[in-house]
Amino acid sequence: YHHSLLPYKLGVRDSLMIAHSFHNHPSFGPAGGMHGATYTCDVEFASHKLVKETNWVIDIGLASSIVSSVLSKYNLKNMDEVFPNGEMTTTEFMAKQIHSDISQQIQDQCKEFDGTLSIKLWESHKAWASYEGTI
Repeated sequence: YHHSLLPYKLGVRDSLMIAHSFHNHPSFGPAGGMHGATYTCDVEFASHKLVKETNWVIDIGLASSIVSSVLSKYNLKNMDEVFPNGEMTTTEFMAKQIHSDISQQIQDQCKEFDGTLSIKLWESHKAWASYEGTI
């Protein structure tokens, strides 16, 4: 299923602060050096149906807990150390990484969820990047 076509959605929001560089790559200009970023992270779970017994997409408490747990791996950390192989930790890269981490937690803790997951990381009120896919 394509995420936008699924009729039921549940979203939760959290935030994180990171430090990172783009290893002085010239394409990034002044942002190539070390700098900080504060992200607002919107996480949306979508499904074609509600869970029969509870009439929800996913338990919002569990979803919030998983998101918080995943983001704590990165919050107040230097991404150049978390990803030490020279990865360019762009907002797009981080959205995909967070998607992968949350997907793993959902597979482990919430086997009843049947749908897709979308991660939107807001760099500011003007700019965001996102990643979506199945779990």
